[in-house]
Amino acid sequence: MRESEAHDKYNGVIWYLLGTWSVLRFCPKDVGVVSICLLSWCDTAASTVGRKYGRYTPQVRRGKSLAGSVAATVVGVMTGWLFWGWWVPACSGRVVNEGVDAFAFRGMLGLPQVAREALGWSSEKATITGGMALGVMSVVAGVIASASEAVDLWGLDDNVTIPVLAGIGLWAFLKVFGQA
Repeated sequence: MRESEAHDKYNGVIWYLLGTWSVLRFCPKDVGVVSICLLSWCDTAASTVGRKYGRYTPQVRRGKSLAGSVAATVVGVMTGWLFWGWWVPACSGRVVNEGVDAFAFRGMLGLPQVAREALGWSSEKATITGGMALGVMSVVAGVIASASEAVDLWGLDDNVTIPVLAGIGLWAFLKVFGQA
């Protein structure tokens, strides 16, 4: 617990519970879990690297350095890759992935129909699968994690803003580019 939380603010654990409950309640299962992992790992990486090396890099905003943001991005990319590329395949058959428990990312990404038609591309030409889709999804997770960590949303604690903004960002990306 931070010294400031002990006297004049709500404890960060309350915000953590609110953020994690929100994404688990309102987002698809995989998006919710990844959002919580992004909070746990990217926020820690950004804080650790930012405190150590942040004074040598430009400030993204008050109290947030480029070093911390880069660390959050790198750890976010690794988090997405580990979750969708390693954990999900390792647990296939043991994880319910259908109906209301269906994952939003199913290993495919593609351009929306409007974009495909504007470019004159077939559905096959505008769709990526496998390692390429996993790579794009992982990079998107990293960028969203870094942006969620760096933004100050009405002065709210980042234990609630990071998972909620990450959940919204990942879900929105998958609504546009995810292929069912």
